[in-house]
Amino acid sequence: MVESRLEQLPSWQALQSHHREMTGVHMRELFANDPRRFADFSLSACGLLLDYSRNRIDRTTLDLLLNLARERDVAGAARRMFAGDSLNTSEQRAVLHVALRAAEGERFQVNGEDISAEIARMRAQMTEITERLRRGEWQSVGGETITDVVNLGIGGAHLGPAMVNRALAELSGSRPRVHFVANVDGADLARKLDALSPATTLFIVNSKSFGTLETITNAQSALQWFVAAGMDRGEVLARHFLAVSANRDKVAQFGIPESNRLPLWDWVGGRYSLWSAVGLPIAIAIGMPAFRQLLEGAAAMDRHFMEAPPEANMPLIMGLLGVWYVNFFGCHSQAVLPYDRRLALLPVHLQQLDMESNGKRVDRDGRELSVATGPLVWGGEGTSGQHAFFQWLHQGTQWVPADFVACARPEHGLEHHHRILLANLLAQPRALMRGRTEAEARAMLEADGKPEADIQRLLPHLVFPGNRPSNTLMLERLDPHTLGALIALYEHKVFVQGWIWNLNSFDQWGVELGKQMALEVLDSDKKEAADVSEQGLLDWCRATQKD
Repeated sequence: MVESRLEQLPSWQALQSHHREMTGVHMRELFANDPRRFADFSLSACGLLLDYSRNRIDRTTLDLLLNLARERDVAGAARRMFAGDSLNTSEQRAVLHVALRAAEGERFQVNGEDISAEIARMRAQMTEITERLRRGEWQSVGGETITDVVNLGIGGAHLGPAMVNRALAELSGSRPRVHFVANVDGADLARKLDALSPATTLFIVNSKSFGTLETITNAQSALQWFVAAGMDRGEVLARHFLAVSANRDKVAQFGIPESNRLPLWDWVGGRYSLWSAVGLPIAIAIGMPAFRQLLEGAAAMDRHFMEAPPEANMPLIMGLLGVWYVNFFGCHSQAVLPYDRRLALLPVHLQQLDMESNGKRVDRDGRELSVATGPLVWGGEGTSGQHAFFQWLHQGTQWVPADFVACARPEHGLEHHHRILLANLLAQPRALMRGRTEAEARAMLEADGKPEADIQRLLPHLVFPGNRPSNTLMLERLDPHTLGALIALYEHKVFVQGWIWNLNSFDQWGVELGKQMALEVLDSDKKEAADVSEQGLLDWCRATQKD
């Protein structure tokens, strides 16, 4: 068992002492004193370059963080995950999303049973469905070609697939078009249905439990849409519905036939599931060969994580840097800033991945933690964010570690635009790190010919403290392979941090609490509300709806 009190570890105590030494160090000094800083604090893997030189670290910091990883046996934990051990201790489940992207011939076991054949059958079924839809061979009840596919799912059954489809939209064919509905707010589904035809639309009900209220409500309304158009319910379920779920009984009760059901397993967490049949809307949009390239990119990062030495291990380094800021500098926020519009949904996917995994207050043994855990993850695309929240990043009273993500090669013909984009990408980490001193601000104002009175008035507003850390992640290009590697990089980063904090990163009981209470509120007509606030809100809504 891993010792839960991190403060007692020699590596942790050494980091605490070292943090006191680093508190007054400015990154300007670190760069000025080390011409090899980029070479020493950057590394490449799987089509990605990580520059982590703009962090508040030196060689001693990195050595101490790597000592912490050794004391916590992060490498041993990773081997246990790949071996199929039940790392999800509260639910007694293996954690084997890595098996979903492994090459054919690799073997993975759960409870002593080889699961490789099951995965191969799932991929074959995905291929058969995808090819039929993309070739126009899947016919509707009326014999028409399916032109639109709507994925009904929420959380991991939505965020990952939607993010990937947005990122790789250039690979999508003209038919079928793929859409996403997640919110139980009827406006989401209604707007989609208004633009679609029942005669040519197919739905994927994407739910691991097949009991998620939002998804099943949307599925029932979609089914009623067909029936209202005069179509036979049984024929619609056979021709216009697919299901991805681990709950075969509930899928059968809904009426979706066996041939239209794709499996999911309890050893795949929702936020780690886009590599499975949950990724069917990805495969339909970009084709199964490209989907396999996505898997191959993730598998390449898996190998890197397992095989690279600690000092050159990209997920390990990123995870340790996060621990450094959360636990020693008190930073409880992490910004993800993609400088590529195609990656606009990356912060949202990573928000669920990180916060649902490591947003925990007790450790794997159920004991309350004495250290801070997972940060608030947020972000937005550059350069739009520069005109929204970057003021806060540069001059706010709180500072936030940031990941800048960009592609070296543009996939369009507007090269001048890409040069401007990359100039902004490079300028922002520089500005966060260097800031602007009072002397530099004064010299700038004097060069502009400002009188002394104006200089005194403006100086406080033009000084930037700097010393605000960031990583820069460069992709050679945004294609399925590098995108798969990028997503897997963050998955393993989250694993590293969760293991160091002694968390179960693979359950989500906090999500379940809200679901249970929503059902209780739905049933509130039959009993008293939980409190006077809830009762007052319910009474107001009922009165308003009657007007």
